[in-house]
This record gives sequence, C-alpha cells and structure tokens, in this order.
Amino acid sequence: MAELRSRRSNLAVPGSNPRFLEKAKSLPADQVFLDLEDACAPLAKPGARKNIVAALNEGGWGSKIRTVRVNDWTTEWTYRDVVEVVEGAGAELDCLMLPKVADAAQVKALDLLLTQIEKANGLEVGRIGIEAQIETAQGLINVNDIAFASDRIETIIFGPADFMASIGMRSLVVGALHPDYPGDPFHHILMTILMAARARGVQAIDGPFLQVRDVDAFREVAKRSAMLGFDGKWVLHPGQIDAANEIYAPSQADYDHAELILDAYDWATSEAGGKKGSAMLGDEMIDEASRKMALVIAGKGRAAGMSRTSSFTPPEG
Repeated sequence: MAELRSRRSNLAVPGSNPRFLEKAKSLPADQVFLDLEDACAPLAKPGARKNIVAALNEGGWGSKIRTVRVNDWTTEWTYRDVVEVVEGAGAELDCLMLPKVADAAQVKALDLLLTQIEKANGLEVGRIGIEAQIETAQGLINVNDIAFASDRIETIIFGPADFMASIGMRSLVVGALHPDYPGDPFHHILMTILMAARARGVQAIDGPFLQVRDVDAFREVAKRSAMLGFDGKWVLHPGQIDAANEIYAPSQADYDHAELILDAYDWATSEAGGKKGSAMLGDEMIDEASRKMALVIAGKGRAAGMSRTSSFTPPEG
C-alpha cells in the first residue's frame, strides 16, 4: 500500500457556492471534496465547474487532500466535469470522486479519459487518483471488481442515502440505526466495502450523517464504522469535523502502545534481543501477528500527525 494519507474527515463543499469554497480552506478537514453532483442543481453545474477551477488554482488549501466529485456516467454532465476541471486545474487536484459506480467499466472509462487529458496537457500521467462511491445494489455486488479496476483507485466510499433508496430500505434517517431492526442494517454493506478496499490495499470511507446539528448522534454512528476499520467519514457541516478527526484516529494510549509493540518486537527479533520470534512487553506476549496489528494503529496515528508520549527501553540482561 502507498503511504497512508489521512482521510479521517472528508468535507463536502458545494461547487456552486464560492463563499463555502473559500471557507473550506480554513477548516481542519483532512480532505475536501468540491461537489459537482448532488450539491449542485442542474442549471448551476456549468458555473460550479468554473468556481472549482478558480478555487483550486487560487491555492490556500494547505495539506488537505483536494478532490472533486463529478457527476455519474449515466448523466450528460460527466465528461464536461472531467475535461473542464482537469484541464483547468489538474496540477492542483489530488483525486476525482466518481459517484454511483455500478461496475468496473465505469472506473476504466474515467481512467482512460483522465489519461488522455493528462497527456494532452503535460500533466503527470496517473497522478490523479479515483475515489469510487458505492451507492447501489449493483455497485455493491461488483465492488471487488470496482476496487481493482484501476491503479488510480485510492478509496472506496459508502453512499448511504442513494443505497437505501436502491434497495428499498424503509427509513428516512440516513446512516443511523432503526428501532424496528434488532441490529445494524448497514453492517453487511460496510463490511463488504471494507473487504474490497483492504483486498485492494486502499482506504474505506463511510458516508454522511444528515442530522448535521446532532454531533452526539454523528459520533455514535462514526464509532461503529471506525471500530470495523474504516479510515474516515464524510462531514457535511464544520461542526462534525473535530468529531471525525478524533474518532478515526487512535486514542493516544492505543497509539503509544502500538509504537511500543513495534519497537519491542524489532528489538526482540534482533541480534541484541536474542533473535526471538516472540517476547514479553510488560504482561503481554507479542509476536509477528502483534506487529501487524500494531502497524495498522501506528500508521493511522502517524498519518493523523500524532506524537508519541512514551518510548521503549530494552530490558537489562
């Protein structure tokens, strides 16, 4: 897997609103996606493309991952979205997000179009990534092929609202549990997306929670996908950003512990440590499996910019 880029919070910003585009630059989200799809009315899309190109070229985004969500391939807008945005600001763009991905062919089509634009405009071929959004039953059935459809794939994203409509789910509360179902109706969907993402070696991102002023409810929903292993979640309101950044990063204690495991195992397997395949860290036995688990937590902590508050000291004798 490529070096992990933190995507704990993925802020949606409507491309049709220049004020929101400017404000997003100062917010502490790991990623922003400038939206040409659902957040833009059909008549506003041409102007939104121009707004997004201008906002990207003006800079000021800091270390944020800069993504643009284009319209899906069943519409008449997709090719113009891609051409105008990448020709206008391709050097300032990290990824394109493709919504409502139904099959691998749609990802391959975007890859081919991107490659042509990059070649024609002197851009580095293959640098711009693709984020694939799963929002239908067909997309979920094909998610493994979608994940492997292009080397550009960087994330697989769950789009709950359209997915709920796609399968006829009897709920109008997006992303939350329902009192009439004795469990989590999204568990299978999230795990299927997560397995495809991990098999491909890319990140898995949970979708939005629409009750934007209820941060406590957002936290409860986010904790479930974070516990499964998701790397981040969409945020639709600045008030959700801090919660997402906290929940999708390890706790300080877990991060410190993971780094200690890595140091202790590295020492135990060395000549000085006796070339042991397992060792004790306090009262805990650690081995190669422990190292792999610790790498996950440490990687997320490092990507989030966390600093250690403890250090490993080899045992005497």
